[in-house]
Amino acid sequence: MSEPNAVAGPSKPKGAFGGIATIGIHSDTIDKSNPRGIPYAPFVTNVDDFVGGQDAGVEGIMGSFKEMTSKYQYMEVSLQTRRKGIESKIPDIAETLKVVKFLEARRCKSLGTQPTVVPKDSNESDEEQDDEDALSDEPESEDEDDLLAEANELEASDEQLESGKVPGQKALKTLYELNDTLFAEAEVEENGQVGLWLGANTMLMYPLGEAVLLLSEKLSTAKKNLNNIKEDLEFLREQVTVMEVNFARVHNVSLSGRRLQKEGDQGKKGEHVKSLKDQD
Repeated sequence: MSEPNAVAGPSKPKGAFGGIATIGIHSDTIDKSNPRGIPYAPFVTNVDDFVGGQDAGVEGIMGSFKEMTSKYQYMEVSLQTRRKGIESKIPDIAETLKVVKFLEARRCKSLGTQPTVVPKDSNESDEEQDDEDALSDEPESEDEDDLLAEANELEASDEQLESGKVPGQKALKTLYELNDTLFAEAEVEENGQVGLWLGANTMLMYPLGEAVLLLSEKLSTAKKNLNNIKEDLEFLREQVTVMEVNFARVHNVSLSGRRLQKEGDQGKKGEHVKSLKDQD
C-alpha cells in the first residue's frame, strides 16, 4: 500500500479541525465527511511537519485530539441508543403489517378484488422482498386457510361493498390480551378498516389498503435508517482508531524531542565541566 500524500501548503490556525494545523495531514481527510455529515478524522502523515518540529510543544495538539475523540465517542453512544430504539420497533411494525395484510387478503378474497400492491423499495434486495411476500401470503393456520377458502366463494353487491360488510362471511375470532397472562376471546367486526396507533395516545382508522401502504413505508424507512446507523457506527469506530493512532504518534515525537533535548543539555553540561577543568 502506497504512502498517502501529505498536504503541501501553509498551516491553517483555524479550520475543519477546530484550530488544528492542516500541514502534514492527508488531503482526503480535510473538509470531508460521510453521507450523514460526520467529518473524517485528520490523518497525520508527517508528524514533524504537523507539530512544527521536535522542539515544538504538543500539549495543545494532544488536547485537541482528545476533544475530537470524545466527540466521536459521544456520537457513537448516541447512535447506539437510536439503533436499539429502531431495532425494537421494526419487529412490531413488521408484525402489525403482517396482520393487516392478512385482513386485507381475507377481505379481497371475499369481494373478488386484488390486494394492495406495495411499491418495491429501490434499496431493498429482491431476496428481502420475496421473503416479505412469502410471509404476507402464508396463512397463519389451517383454520385461517379454510376461512379464506370459504370467503373466496362469496359475492357481494354494490351496497354491501359501500357498507363494508360481506354477507355469509364466517366471523373472525381472535384472542386479545387483558394482562400479561390473561387473554379473552373476541369477534372482530370486519368493515374494511383498521385502527393504527400513531403515538401520543392517538389512533386513526385507515382503509386496509392505506394501512398496508403506510406500514410498508414505515418499515422500509426504519430498515433504511437502521442500515445508515450501522454504517455510521462503523465509520465512527474507524475515526476513533485514527485519532488514537495520531495521538500515539504525536506523543512519541514529544518523547523523542524531550530525550534529544535532555541529551543535548547533558552534552552542554559535560562540555562546560571539561572547559572548567582545562582552565584549572
